[in-house]
Amino acid sequence: MQEAELHDLSDDADYAASQQEGSASMMRCDSSKLSTSSETEGAEIVYLKDNVAIHPTQYAFERISGRLKLIKQGSALFMTWIPYKRQSTNVKLSEKDRNLYTIRAVPFADVRSIRRHTPALGWQYIIVVLSSGLAFPPLYFYNGGVREFLTTIKQHVFLVRSVEDTNVFLLNDFQNPLQRTLSSLELPRAVPIPSMPSAPVLPRESTSHENQERTDVGISDLFRESHGNGFRPLERRKSNQSDDYSHKPSDDAEGVAVQSPVAPDPVEFDKLSLVWGKPRQPPLGLEEWATFLDSEGRVVDSKALRKRIFYGGIEHKLRKEVWAILLGHHTYESTYAERKHQRSIKKTEYETIKSQWQSISPAQAKRFTKFRERKGLIEKDVVRTDRSLSFYDGDDNPNVNLLRDILLTYSFYNFHLGYCQGMNDLLSPILLVMEDESESFWCFVALMECLGPNFNRDQSGMHSQLFALSKLVELLDNPLHNHFKQNDCLNYFFCFRWMLIQFKRELEYEKTMRLWEVLWTHYLSEHLHLYLSVAILKRYRGKIIGEQMDFDTLIRFINELSGRIDLDATLRDAEALCICAGERGADCIPPGTPPSLPVDNGLLYSQQDEVL
Repeated sequence: MQEAELHDLSDDADYAASQQEGSASMMRCDSSKLSTSSETEGAEIVYLKDNVAIHPTQYAFERISGRLKLIKQGSALFMTWIPYKRQSTNVKLSEKDRNLYTIRAVPFADVRSIRRHTPALGWQYIIVVLSSGLAFPPLYFYNGGVREFLTTIKQHVFLVRSVEDTNVFLLNDFQNPLQRTLSSLELPRAVPIPSMPSAPVLPRESTSHENQERTDVGISDLFRESHGNGFRPLERRKSNQSDDYSHKPSDDAEGVAVQSPVAPDPVEFDKLSLVWGKPRQPPLGLEEWATFLDSEGRVVDSKALRKRIFYGGIEHKLRKEVWAILLGHHTYESTYAERKHQRSIKKTEYETIKSQWQSISPAQAKRFTKFRERKGLIEKDVVRTDRSLSFYDGDDNPNVNLLRDILLTYSFYNFHLGYCQGMNDLLSPILLVMEDESESFWCFVALMECLGPNFNRDQSGMHSQLFALSKLVELLDNPLHNHFKQNDCLNYFFCFRWMLIQFKRELEYEKTMRLWEVLWTHYLSEHLHLYLSVAILKRYRGKIIGEQMDFDTLIRFINELSGRIDLDATLRDAEALCICAGERGADCIPPGTPPSLPVDNGLLYSQQDEVL
């Protein structure tokens, strides 16, 4: 491919410099990978595209543009993406930011799949998923070219379209370790991963095949059933693991310095926590709730209410009313009368959707494979969901039947996503609180608008969260990040269950509900659960590093934390970390990472590309 065929930017010195830097970095970043054969063939650029961008925030107008290349050397194909040095955008890109987002010579031997997204509004983008299971941030093609990108890859490596999703393209030798990884949650038909050495988000030396096999086997323990979910509203159980909580910020020159205008030069993380993590408050009660409403039932100051719930949660008897608002089923501006009217309308709508699957005859069901499979999976899951609670206990429990009906109705409401195991865990507390079938359904719909990507077939929502978690740990605790790197743990699969069902199996039932309502406030961040994960890892960092935990040991250790996490202390730590990370932390989280919702600011337009 000749430079002249591309958009001419030869008069842009910075662009030219970035082009030169991109080519040079490809040649120097990993000489062992770029010389995979004994032949001394030169590198050839087989695809080059300008104005390919990432979005470091959720806003469409904030983007970092760069140049995407496919480079062939010998029999190996590599991908690079180098951001331009200076850009006229609202994103200020420091040298450390450039290192964070730059993709340097990723060999396609380390790539598992590529997912193409063609939204009705907006630009096409792709997500490149590595064999480790993690993924790079989405790459947006502002001038088209996705079809040519995929066609070029297909000319040089083995690329096939997934039978499960026509927008997913699989590479290399296809076996199914990810499906085994998720088998105990029975997430249906996850896109398979190539059987090859595990690779981190940014390229480094490949791990051994023996380590990959160990990872595939050990991770199956991740979804082991926990038995600490008893409903204990008044329990104030404290963890006895706080002695392991001793952390100092990294002095490593490669680490990202964390700065704060509030408490400069924090020496130890536990002291930082005392400075920033405000004490937890009693839960919001009925009388105080009334002070947030006007005479017609509107929330007067939604930010003040969210802040109050963030620091104290909600009394159980008040949750039914407030959760519907927090989840977005009712708006903060709605009145008592409007909410009552909406409940009536939504109840009728729910019954209409429910009647669709209820009307399916046994003869029709025999020919309706997807419905039959989903129904069977749901019926199997609901009978073992939170049966230790009196609400779901006993034979022929009507609430278990409601759980089944709501999940079946949702599988018809969102037929594309359908049902995956783990959804039952998310619905269970909602039904217990709402005690109404229709209201529970619509609150669950609202929750799945945020968490639905967790259950995508290509696991893109999970990849995005685990990628962001790895970057946050690197930012906030570089020694712990280095330990994970040295022990082949950078895929962060040991935190998979935390992300998927929002710590549902890590906490007692009451504490799960308390955590969820705190997360739903989005008071400090939409992604507080990521900082919560960092806080837990930092709390046990001394133990993890001191005992040189490898991947298998980490899996077992994380499982053993179930029921032993001090929620209030961990929330304080997560608050401190979120404030400490500031904008740098936000920049570590790819746009669209669950539970984010897309922001429609009118800047996106439709752009269709031909199907490969």
